[in-house]
Amino acid sequence: MSKKFVSLSRAMLLAFLRDRAAVFFTILFPLFFLVLFGGLFKNQGAPKVTVLEIGRVSVLDQARAHGGAELDKVLKIKPAGSRSDALDKVRKGKDDAAVEANGDALVVHYSAADKVKAGAVQEIFDSVVQHANLAGQPEKYTLQARQVEDKSLKTIQYLTPGLLGWALGVGAVFGAALTLVTWRQKRILRRLRLAPIGTGTIVGARVGVALTVGLLQMAIFIAVASLPYFGLKLSKYWWMSIPLLIAGTLAFLSIGLLVGAYAKTQEAASGLANVIILPMAFLSGSFFPLDNAPGWIQTVAKVLPLHYLVSGMQKVMVRGEGPASVLPSLLVLLGFAAVVSFVATRLFRWDEI
Repeated sequence: MSKKFVSLSRAMLLAFLRDRAAVFFTILFPLFFLVLFGGLFKNQGAPKVTVLEIGRVSVLDQARAHGGAELDKVLKIKPAGSRSDALDKVRKGKDDAAVEANGDALVVHYSAADKVKAGAVQEIFDSVVQHANLAGQPEKYTLQARQVEDKSLKTIQYLTPGLLGWALGVGAVFGAALTLVTWRQKRILRRLRLAPIGTGTIVGARVGVALTVGLLQMAIFIAVASLPYFGLKLSKYWWMSIPLLIAGTLAFLSIGLLVGAYAKTQEAASGLANVIILPMAFLSGSFFPLDNAPGWIQTVAKVLPLHYLVSGMQKVMVRGEGPASVLPSLLVLLGFAAVVSFVATRLFRWDEI
C-alpha cells in the first residue's frame, strides 16, 4: 500500500513539475507578488512629505532649531513662490502640503487625493505644535488643517479614475487576446482570410467593438459613482477623459493582440494576460498611490501605459487641470499602441500551425 502511495505521489509530482504553466502560477507568480508588495510597502512606516512654506513660519523655525535632524527625516520643506501657487501645487499633487502662519495658528493646507499623506501631514504638524507649546506656558500655538479641494470631495473622486483605467485595460487585453485565440482555434480566421473581407475591415471591427465597450464602461462607472451614496463630482474638463479612453483602449488592445498572436490556447492567453495586467494595476497606482514606494518601482510605473491612463484621467476628471495637461499621456499611449501593434503583426498567425 505504501509503495503504491509513493509511486502515485511521485508520478503526480513529476507531472506537476513538467507542467510549466502550473509551476509558474503556483510558485513563481505568487512569489512575484511577495516581491512586489514587499517593495511597495517596505517604507510605509514613516512617509516623508514635501511641504511648501508660505512666508516665514516661526513654529517651523523653532522646530528646526531644536530638532532639525529629526524633522528632516519626515519633512522636506521648500519655500513657496506665492500662496496661490503653493495651494495650486498641493491641489495638483506636485507637493504634499503647504503651511503658513496666521497669528499664533499654524495653518496646514493638504490634499484629499492621498489619504495616507494627508494623515501623515496632520500628524507631523500636530507634533510640531505640541513641542512648540511645551517651550512656554500657557499653550500658545494651535493647528488648523484645511483641505485645498472643495469640502464636498470624497475618496470616490480619486478611486474612480484608477479603477476605471484598470477596467478599461482588462477589457481591452482579455477581449482581444481571447477572441484572437478562439477564432484561430475554430478556424474562423482562416474563413475570414478566404472571404472577400479586407484585413483593415477585420481590425477596424475589433477596434470599434473595444471602443464601444470602453465607452460603456466609462458611462456605467460615472453613473454609479455619481449616485448620492458615493457623491462623485466631475471637473469641468472631465470630457478630456474620452480621448484618453480612446488612446488607452488602443494601447491595451495592442497588448491583447500581442498576447493573442503569441498564445496557442485560451488558457495560455488568459494566464499571460493576467501576468501582464494584474501587476501593472498595482505598479501603476490604480488601487493606491505610489508616493512611498521605492524609487525603482516609481521608475517602472513610468514606462507602463496604465500609469499614463490613470494619471491623465485623475488630472481632468477630478483635479480640474486643463486639456493641455494630458497631451503627454495621449502621445505616450498612442506611441505605445503603434509600437506594440507592429510587433503583434510580426507574430500574427492565421492558423494554429
